Amino acid sequence: MRTDALLLVLAAAAIHATWNALTKRAQDQLAFLWSSVSLATLVLLPAGWALLPPEGVPGAAWPFLVATSVIHAVYFYVLGRAYGSGEFSLVYPIARGLGVALVPLAAFFFLDERPSPLGALGVLLVVAGIVGINLSSAGLTSAGLSSLMSAGTGWALVTGLSIAAYSLVDKAGVARLHPVPYIAILGVGMSLLLVPAMVRRRVALAREWQTNWRAILVASTLNLTSYLLVLFAFRLSKAGYVVAAREISIVLSVVIGRLWFGERGLGARFAAASLVLAGVICVALAR
Repeated sequence: MRTDALLLVLAAAAIHATWNALTKRAQDQLAFLWSSVSLATLVLLPAGWALLPPEGVPGAAWPFLVATSVIHAVYFYVLGRAYGSGEFSLVYPIARGLGVALVPLAAFFFLDERPSPLGALGVLLVVAGIVGINLSSAGLTSAGLSSLMSAGTGWALVTGLSIAAYSLVDKAGVARLHPVPYIAILGVGMSLLLVPAMVRRRVALAREWQTNWRAILVASTLNLTSYLLVLFAFRLSKAGYVVAAREISIVLSVVIGRLWFGERGLGARFAAASLVLAGVICVALAR
């Protein structure tokens, strides 16, 4: 993996874990997500407009922009539901890990990307580490294992599917349009699609701004910024490598779970997280 792509992805991972933790702490996760992303979109629109080609958005880019707007609307909706009904240290690894498992496989068939043996090993280590984190989060008791089938887990699985879908769409989309206008248009489409859901939650939306406006402002500087870095990385490296390397954020989520949310018994999770780190190193060295 190219060094510049790796640095972009590692920065994106740290930012991503931070805004997800802020989302988990919100009173209404969907209201928080919609507010922060919509605000970030307004800030990005002038830069996106300035970087459009003279002829405007190429026709070849529109199918990807429409598809990613719909998928991201689904993603933010189900992510909000997942954090509202499941623990951070369980939801985050499941949601991120499913994308790691699916993207390289789908990229092989749809994008003609063939990972090297070292790259494939790295992806497998990341997946193995994520599975280990999930099992250690649930425990081996019947009650613990049943938590893997909780509502939060179900929403996290749907979140993971949406991550895999938008990763593949956006890998192809940014080959047809510069990442800045691409993500600005994406943000507009996603925000508009979620307006009906927010109208139904207008009381929760108002309460979220009243009690959590500082965190919303902070998150608005982080969420689209983290994904913009990923979009630039997609232009430099294989989709499977980018998605796998990005999951260093799972290691950070274990640390955040301990320091920020006071979660206990993290020894097994750190051991599993070391597999994720080893996998990211393999991906970083792969070509």
